[in-house]
Amino acid sequence: MSIIGYARVSANDQSLDIQIEKLMKAGCTKIFREKISGVAKIKPELSSLMEYIREGDTVIVTKLDRIARSTKHLLEIVDSLEEKSVSFRVLNIDLDTSTPTGRLMITMLGAIAAFEREMLRERQAEGIAKAREKGKYKGRKPVARAKTEQIISMTKRNIPRRQIARELGVSSASIYRILKENGVKLPVILGERSGTGEEIASLLTSKTPSNP
Repeated sequence: MSIIGYARVSANDQSLDIQIEKLMKAGCTKIFREKISGVAKIKPELSSLMEYIREGDTVIVTKLDRIARSTKHLLEIVDSLEEKSVSFRVLNIDLDTSTPTGRLMITMLGAIAAFEREMLRERQAEGIAKAREKGKYKGRKPVARAKTEQIISMTKRNIPRRQIARELGVSSASIYRILKENGVKLPVILGERSGTGEEIASLLTSKTPSNP
């Protein structure tokens, strides 16, 4: 069982020293360090940390905003850690998911995130309705194809499709289809199914008939 830290600042001219000092005092034996904007959806060192951790480990950050860009993103990270039986600590608010109090805090954050999503859907529905009335609504723009390079890169690094889907905000079926279209061999990752029903259905509907 290891105690692993994650430190991040937004710019190259900012220092990680204070975070690293606090993480070392908290007992971290390995620290992943990153200089990248908090709004960046792809954080290479954070992805490396998620691949490195093992059952029984603990991940520590000094503040929530060092690892997550939103409540939704935080809950996704905590879910990924829980899937691997890894606990999570935040030093400045004394959050520890290995304790009942810490789990309660995460549950409360989940409820807040659900409320935020519901309010967002309501505002979006109202906006779409108004746009349709004015004849300005053109529907959603495709998201997955715009992220083809990122999907291929993360797949070649053996990052699970579920994690790619969460980090890029696309569906597993879209990832599966893009990899197939670009001739990328799908890696077999322990603990990940070779294809969900949605992915298989997508392949069947997109498959072109062979020449007789």
